[in-house]
Amino acid sequence: MVAASKLRGAQQNMEKFHPYALKFKEFIGRLAAGVEDPNQYTLLTPKEEVKTVELLLITADRGLCGSFNTNLLTAAERFIKAKQAEGVQVNLIAAGRKAKDYFRRRPVNMRNSYTGLLNKVAYEDARRIGTELIEQFETGGADEVYVIYSHFINIGKQQASLFRLLPITPAKPAEGEAEQSFEYLFEPSHEALLNDLLPNYIFVQVLECLYQTSVGEHAARMAAMENATSNCKELVRSLTLIYNKARQAGITKELMDIIGGAEALKK
Repeated sequence: MVAASKLRGAQQNMEKFHPYALKFKEFIGRLAAGVEDPNQYTLLTPKEEVKTVELLLITADRGLCGSFNTNLLTAAERFIKAKQAEGVQVNLIAAGRKAKDYFRRRPVNMRNSYTGLLNKVAYEDARRIGTELIEQFETGGADEVYVIYSHFINIGKQQASLFRLLPITPAKPAEGEAEQSFEYLFEPSHEALLNDLLPNYIFVQVLECLYQTSVGEHAARMAAMENATSNCKELVRSLTLIYNKARQAGITKELMDIIGGAEALKK
């Protein structure tokens, strides 16, 4: 009941924010596709050689939510091993106590960690993390930035998802669709607008990931607690049946002893 109550509030916040994040991503993709020289924008420029990547892993702080955290940790470990096999160094930012505790005992460079982010998802937390990721990318501390979070599909299904956050990928037309041309009027200028919007795009995407993971955590915990309650009721039912059978057998044995004694006295 507690998880269901928290789920309703978190899901409402996510559903209000999701259309904005989706349209923002679409708009930035179009603007980035129209840039004549992407090299003048650091966040749009891919590095010639990828030697170091930054991974933001978002998990819950608490357990009792089934395989929710395990799926995220498994996806992160698989990604890290794949990159290390390619000779790429992985630096980790753990957003969530489960990620922090798990990778603290693993041979991974955990550069920073955060806890308490999913209790009440806030833009300021997303901005703080996003600023750190941008700084690492711009100063050469990371050649690419990835995020692993829980994508909320429905109440019964949450999926550990991975996507590249930096460098920002320009929008591409879908397969079979002709490339559309959009004409924009910029005020004060294209460059000034992009320099302001690109960092905000990063903040919005991080915030969207926090919302999705928060809702997924509550949904997974609600399902886990419901399954635990059902299993408990089934266990009580089966134990009651075993108890009644044993009690009935004991009574039958006592009756047989009494009847046997009575028959012996008659003889």
